[in-house]
Amino acid sequence: MSKIFELLWKSEQIVRPSSAFISLASENLEEACELRQIPDEEIRIQPESRLVLFTDPESPGADRFRFLRMRLRELKTATNARRYMVTSPSPRDGKSTISLNLATALAEGGKRTVLLVEADLHHPTLVQRLGLHNRPGFGECLEQGLDPMSALRRLQPLGWYFLAAGASRGNPTELMQSDSLSTAMQGLSPHFDWILIDTPPVAPLTDALSLSKHVDASLLVVRASQTSQEAVREALTRLGPKNVQGIIFNGAEELERIYSDYYGSSVKK
Repeated sequence: MSKIFELLWKSEQIVRPSSAFISLASENLEEACELRQIPDEEIRIQPESRLVLFTDPESPGADRFRFLRMRLRELKTATNARRYMVTSPSPRDGKSTISLNLATALAEGGKRTVLLVEADLHHPTLVQRLGLHNRPGFGECLEQGLDPMSALRRLQPLGWYFLAAGASRGNPTELMQSDSLSTAMQGLSPHFDWILIDTPPVAPLTDALSLSKHVDASLLVVRASQTSQEAVREALTRLGPKNVQGIIFNGAEELERIYSDYYGSSVKK
């Protein structure tokens, strides 16, 4: 990942913790045992995966993902939000790269149970980027009513769980509007500390809007010098400003220069 990002956060949405705070699902012994039954799948991290938290953990880019993790923890304490949709106004804004690195940051090497769902059934890319073999996944679960737990993969050395898009034959938009989506999300939610859903862009498809009903909040990824203000406004209007927890500003060259100058001066000292 050659560029780093800045997070523009909507801090006014933080509220005091509710007295009815829900305990983390992974603390339930039965659910934890079910996750442990999923075998580890070793993957080889390649440069094209752009997993900067793994390939260059001391870089400024990796530091920004740790910052994002810190902010999400704060929100979880305040609101118990733990299911996030990662989307973008338009294609090629970098949402999938953000999803991969954020899942890695939140998992902390396996200390937390994190699930990344590849919900872009139109143009799935994560299986290839992770060097995995394709097999039935999220699409087949929605199409055939399969238990999504049976399609999970635990990726090592990343330490998080993955539900790939698969290769269903059904219309992706129809699948996202089916009752199977609600059933699948209800089945997955109790098992994980964090769930991230990598979705198609907000425009021109409606898939992200369908998925937004099954998460606690959305993260909107925009790319510097590429994503237009009009596209950002349209995405916020479609999702609803109150449902967008934060905007991730991807490819911020000026911020990268500032970090490079600071790290360079630190080395000289």
